[in-house]
Amino acid sequence: MPIPTNEEIRALHERYAPSPEAFHLVYTHSQIVCGIAEQLLGRCEAGIDADLVRAGSLLHDIGVYLLYGPSGEIDRADYVRHGVIGHDLLAGEGIAEELCRFCSCHTGMGLSRTDIRRQGLPIPAGDYLAESVEEEVVMYADKFHSKTDPPVFVSTASYLASLRRFGDDKASRFQSMMERFGEPDLAPLMSAHGHGLR
Repeated sequence: MPIPTNEEIRALHERYAPSPEAFHLVYTHSQIVCGIAEQLLGRCEAGIDADLVRAGSLLHDIGVYLLYGPSGEIDRADYVRHGVIGHDLLAGEGIAEELCRFCSCHTGMGLSRTDIRRQGLPIPAGDYLAESVEEEVVMYADKFHSKTDPPVFVSTASYLASLRRFGDDKASRFQSMMERFGEPDLAPLMSAHGHGLR
């Protein structure tokens, strides 16, 4: 499976970003998630594909660009769709399914068919769950940074508290990943990017 280079991934971001501001927000977030995921790689079992994690981290949120409206604001009401949109976008670019899945399988702690029906989510019913270790690492790393205005890093305690409203099973999954992968050191990334901590 061909894995795109950092330059090829950046070019995709530039092509789909509706504005320089959108590019900066989404691409910077993707780079931060990649930095967090790289920290976690050292805690994973042997055989994890670091190049796949790198590319998946940099591509996971590319669907967000298609949720920007004419006003330059992200459509927050439909934000849950960004993963499925990104999956379709990458598939249309001829990107391998293994990479497309990083888009559709990173939202929250994963979305099941039951979650979608119970919450009435505006995405096709299906199971959008991280299956490989590489997918789990990217999904977990993504939880520690948010594209809010202004962007912030997210502590484990803060994320866990926000997650509980979606059910104990989601909180348990996050806690299980904390035990497997540990907590990332956010301080160097906070310093490098000037984003605070929530």
